[in-house]
Amino acid sequence: MELMGAHWRKSSRSGSNDKCVEVATDLPGVVGVRDSRDPSGPVPAVDAHARRAFVAALPQ
Repeated sequence: MELMGAHWRKSSRSGSNDKCVEVATDLPGVVGVRDSRDPSGPVPAVDAHARRAFVAALPQ
C-alpha cells in the first residue's frame, strides 16, 4: 500500500510521554498505525471498521 501521501497524527489514545502511536486515517478503507519514535519502521494497515470497534471496546 502506498503511504507517501498519508497524514499522520498522534492517536488520542496515546499518553503524554514519548511512547506515542500515530495514525493515518486518510487512507482508502484502512488506518495506518506506526510508532512515533520509528516513523520509517513497520506500518500495519488495519481495516477502518475493525479499528473503530477495537477503540470503542477500550476502557476509558
